[in-house]
Amino acid sequence: MGAEITQILVMLGIGAVAGWLAGIIMKGAGFGLIGNIIVGIVGSVIGTFVGGLLSVNLGVGPLLGTLIWAVIGAVILLFIIGLVKRA
Repeated sequence: MGAEITQILVMLGIGAVAGWLAGIIMKGAGFGLIGNIIVGIVGSVIGTFVGGLLSVNLGVGPLLGTLIWAVIGAVILLFIIGLVKRA
């Protein structure tokens, strides 16, 4: 039971940080705690998918690698959202 809670908290933490970093990279600000978590978690899914397609090994630990791919995925997500909003 404790391991599952820890995994969920780590996932939420990575999502929040990834969403915040992607917000700064793409528009200069974050989206609030809940928005950052959502963007980061969706970005993590996108980043993991892209990383798997490219077969890229970042050569860092699993936690840092997850954060990096989550940020990359979140940036891709925000870029796509920006394109859709402009159209």
